[in-house]
Amino acid sequence: MNLGLDSSSLGASAGSAPAAQRVQRAGWRDPRLWVGVAIVAASVVVGARVLASADDTVPVWTAVGDLAAGAPLAAGDLEQHRVRFADADVLRDYYSGTASPPRGVLLRGLGAGELLPRAAVGTATQSGTVQVPLAVDPEQVPPSVGAGSVVDVYLLGDAEPALAAASVVDAPDVQDSFVVSGKRQLVLAVPEDDARRFFGLLGAADSPTLTVVRRA
Repeated sequence: MNLGLDSSSLGASAGSAPAAQRVQRAGWRDPRLWVGVAIVAASVVVGARVLASADDTVPVWTAVGDLAAGAPLAAGDLEQHRVRFADADVLRDYYSGTASPPRGVLLRGLGAGELLPRAAVGTATQSGTVQVPLAVDPEQVPPSVGAGSVVDVYLLGDAEPALAAASVVDAPDVQDSFVVSGKRQLVLAVPEDDARRFFGLLGAADSPTLTVVRRA
């Protein structure tokens, strides 16, 4: 079938079609490339600064467990925690974790996890306390009594405590203290005057029996 098209018409149609253009890749001189690089670099810098400002915590020394007033500090009593202070000047009142753990005697008790303030550490002379050892029947001591506990000590038959609000410095288990007698040893930190009074009461009793009461 003849469509009425000759070779000259076909040639004209083919010649009128637009030529395909090749997409050119952006070269390293393209300003758009450098703008993109600058944006990425700026984002990295800003992100790093934001992260740095977000981590404004500092290491400080804290009590691992309950610590009694009059107890000498040991390295195992302390651990580091990172804390954020709203006021940077407050940090001066506490022992920084960037330095070695302090040595000395606690002038007041600390609870587990409590920050260690500089005012709480001093010498044995400053504490004004002495360490008093006790040998107590295990059934006369609450099982929860341990280092850092605050206790009252009663002599059997007395309504008032022989020692009041005494801090427990050490409380070994029965097997670690007096195996033969079966008694449990407690070491208390008490003021010197209270210690003298306590030993006077013990000396005046025929067969003193001690009972330990833990304060909550």
